[in-house]
Amino acid sequence: MLALALAAAVPPAAADPAMARRMQACTPCHGATGVAGPDGYHPRIAGKPAGYLLAQLQHFRDGRRQNATMAHLVEHMDDAYLRDIAAHFAGLALPYPPPLSAAAVRQAVPGADLGRGEQLARQGDPARGLPACAACHGTALTGVLPALPGLLGLPPAYVLGQVGAWRSGLRRASAPDCMHDIARRLSDTDLAAVAAWLALQPLPADSRPAAALPAPLPQACGSAGP
Repeated sequence: MLALALAAAVPPAAADPAMARRMQACTPCHGATGVAGPDGYHPRIAGKPAGYLLAQLQHFRDGRRQNATMAHLVEHMDDAYLRDIAAHFAGLALPYPPPLSAAAVRQAVPGADLGRGEQLARQGDPARGLPACAACHGTALTGVLPALPGLLGLPPAYVLGQVGAWRSGLRRASAPDCMHDIARRLSDTDLAAVAAWLALQPLPADSRPAAALPAPLPQACGSAGP
């Protein structure tokens, strides 16, 4: 449960100024304080669960996720330093911007069925073996400690790109790779629907990851952490 301990041990007020200076290499893509880049493809990393951030850094370093810039940045970093990076960004509890407007979402994902997107996010589709997003990412969809990320505040282009990468195998995670399995069952229209619906949702007043899920995960998942 090291990731959980890291997340709890680095409150925002305790963010290390020296570490912040060392993390300036992250800011051209992820924003000055890790609150996402302006292009829709570089996600927010501030406030994400430390276990999730650590796993992604390891995946980039070890070739399970494909991004030449990230791989170059972390290729010589050991796990101890990656834990420090993950803890730093996990401790940045910064406000989220308002959600995208309906017009912006319609432009990004034309024709998306928002009702279907809400169904998939909240109830899933048992007939097709699709668990609800909320069953893994938390009832509020803000993530779950120690290692499950939130889904709100993400541009639809990023969600489309990442789920598409899981579907094709370009993005992988620790086995059993539950997102690869789920992504293969999502149709293109389902993926567009859920990406659009998520992009329209405001963040709750408390946007921190939940401490635990109310029920067991619907399937085995190596991304869930220890």
